[in-house]
Amino acid sequence: MQYNPKEIEKKWQEFWDKNNSFEPSEDKTLPKKYILSMFPYPSGRIHMGHVRNYSIGDALARYYRQMGYNVLHPIGWDSFGMPAENAAIKHKLHPKKWTYENIDYMRKELKSLGLSFSKTREFATSDTEYTRWEQEFIIKMYEKGLLYQKNQTVNWCETCHTVLANEQVIEGCCWRCDNPIIQKEMPGYYIAITKYAGELLDDMKELRDGWPKRVLTMQENWIGRSLGLEFRFELSQESKEKLNNCFDGYEVFTTRADTIYGVTYSALAPEHEIVNYMIQNNLLDEQTKQTILKMQSILPRDRAAQEKEGVYIGIDVIHPLTKEKIPVWVANFVLVEYGSGAVMAVPAHDERDFEFANKYNLPIKHVIEPPKGNLELPYTNPGILVNSGEFSGMKSEEAKKAIIKKFEELGIGKETVNYKLRDWGISRQRYWGAPIPFIHCQNCGLVPEKIENLPVTLPDDVEITGSGNPLETHPTWKKCVCPRCGADATRETDTMDTFVQSSWYQFRYVTDFHKYKDVPFRSEDEKYWMSVDEYIGGIEHAILHLLYARFFTKALRDLGYASVNEPFKNLLTQGMVLKDGSKMSKSKGNTVDPDELIEKYGADTARLFILFAAPPEKELEWNDKAVEGAFRFLNRLYTNQAKCKNTTTKPNPIPASKAEKLARKKVYETLKKADEVYTKTFAFNTLIASAMEALNELNKIDNEDIYTEGYWIITNVLEPIVPHIANEIADNLFNQENFGKIEIDESALKDDEITMAVTVNGKKRAEIHVAPNEDKDKLIEVAKQAAARYIDGKTIIKEIVVPNKLINIVIKG
Repeated sequence: MQYNPKEIEKKWQEFWDKNNSFEPSEDKTLPKKYILSMFPYPSGRIHMGHVRNYSIGDALARYYRQMGYNVLHPIGWDSFGMPAENAAIKHKLHPKKWTYENIDYMRKELKSLGLSFSKTREFATSDTEYTRWEQEFIIKMYEKGLLYQKNQTVNWCETCHTVLANEQVIEGCCWRCDNPIIQKEMPGYYIAITKYAGELLDDMKELRDGWPKRVLTMQENWIGRSLGLEFRFELSQESKEKLNNCFDGYEVFTTRADTIYGVTYSALAPEHEIVNYMIQNNLLDEQTKQTILKMQSILPRDRAAQEKEGVYIGIDVIHPLTKEKIPVWVANFVLVEYGSGAVMAVPAHDERDFEFANKYNLPIKHVIEPPKGNLELPYTNPGILVNSGEFSGMKSEEAKKAIIKKFEELGIGKETVNYKLRDWGISRQRYWGAPIPFIHCQNCGLVPEKIENLPVTLPDDVEITGSGNPLETHPTWKKCVCPRCGADATRETDTMDTFVQSSWYQFRYVTDFHKYKDVPFRSEDEKYWMSVDEYIGGIEHAILHLLYARFFTKALRDLGYASVNEPFKNLLTQGMVLKDGSKMSKSKGNTVDPDELIEKYGADTARLFILFAAPPEKELEWNDKAVEGAFRFLNRLYTNQAKCKNTTTKPNPIPASKAEKLARKKVYETLKKADEVYTKTFAFNTLIASAMEALNELNKIDNEDIYTEGYWIITNVLEPIVPHIANEIADNLFNQENFGKIEIDESALKDDEITMAVTVNGKKRAEIHVAPNEDKDKLIEVAKQAAARYIDGKTIIKEIVVPNKLINIVIKG
């Protein structure tokens, strides 16, 4: 009996496809499991990371189907985005054609792995039906005050006349033409995620048991809640006049109100509105202007790694308590995205401020002293206030409260909860994305499109050149009439950040949208299926995608579309697949093509190896020999079915020898482990190892009933991992009657005898084999016989029995 994976896998994939084997039931009285793996970007080919991600999810989905659950296990395509435009330029193809051809090819690849995805729930986020509902959500958010428009600073290439994503800026230059980029202000749309900052943080308690601690910590740090003092620095009179009285001051926030008397300078971000005003109105000398423009050309994420740099811009603010003049600098370490883009600087008690002050010879005034020991600057810990007016002598925590109270009494500041989290800018000046459904009218201003006119779709007759936004330059697309007054108007040409699409896709799956086209998803389906029971994906999505999806869920709840607070009950973050110690990458030449692997060994071998090589959350090192070993195991599994008999009921044999008893024990240990692995630990490697060990013990015996019982259980346990071969064997031998919940025969797990150590004065001298829970006197008698040569002629002082473990004999002489 020869194992032919190509033939077997083709047969079962066709059977599953023909019989719609993986569609969820409409019966909502059944217990449910919603298993979701993060959907792929249709780049053209799947990689081994996809194989790992989807093999994990598929194993869980198949297990729960066997256990009688109604399982929703869908797949879709995160299909909008910049790579399609880049490919369009490179290959002179339309992004839509490139994208959907890739989807067709990758769908076949995923099918070749035997993945049990629902066919009726598949969609691409670039489908117009998906865009229609997304645009409705955006309009509803706008009406509720969760979406607004404001100027944003973007990376702009003058040569290409286009906005660049951060990833397209290489060392301050455009990735395409290699010319320097500039920071430019443009109007953009923002989602007010900060309105949910507190709830996003507080609701993490609901996720403590189901999400990795590392992910929750990353989100907590990203949201960054802190309690402190918010106050306003007033510009000096001379500075107001220099700025043509267009500004009178700016807000700052500090968590260290106790250091307020130590402020010796203030710093603004290079993109701060005051700084931009001074540049635009020629209020800076040329050298200062060029220094700031150079700072602006460096991405904020890259500035952190640079040496601290700044420049005095010739204006001052007034200290709110001492009324001293404080110089205002522009510094590369202040980011416009955080807080107000302005900070108070206390060099004596902040390492960054100290480094900057030393470099530019700025005053350093210490106002906190350590409770004990000598003062070494910068001193950043709490202590006792000095040089702080009426607050001198107070401890830091006491002083913080007193100083904030003083600011509030004077009406110049207040206690505030601040968040590092910024509102989410969703505008992209690119073609291949979901159009933002707004219209600009000279009479009415910004007007949302009418719901009945959705979706606003992309024009197909565009040419992607990389220069400018094709929607902006299209001859007719943006021309429209105002939905409110009927006057000629202009359609918004920005498209949405692709994170918007991946923030609500988990809801779209819950309804068969081919049947129900008048809603984004049905309320009764959402209440039944949500939240996702197990979400599987890479740790690299810990912050942005997962945070945005959590926000969107809460926003949809408040808009009346959803009922749940959190989208994903449990989260499994799988590790990367490595080869030669590095992440697989075409540029490194260390990739493994899943298509070639399946062609040579079959999908079941690929799945078995990927789940056996390492626990899911750990990195997996590729090993060709281990792949061959996985194939050999499946070959043995298939060949040895000849030792079984055909039956539609599980045999219940009575073992006649130790070898038969051990074989049954190993089989039932595997069955017991299966429940733990599939529902709790996901340590598939240990389950596979247990099944291999059980098969090895079965091969040592010659008992058809025990062998058949072993295959009844092993094919049941391995079906979620290697579904093609398991279905083939189970169909051949058992008419698949073995698939479903199998009760554990506890008697098979009991030992007829156990091994106990015999120690003399605490030193191991022998082992004895006895019945479990043997009589104490009998145990001591057998132990003395086993250790006779160590105790003969000695005086026995004491005999100690540790049940089922050891007997210690204490002697003297």
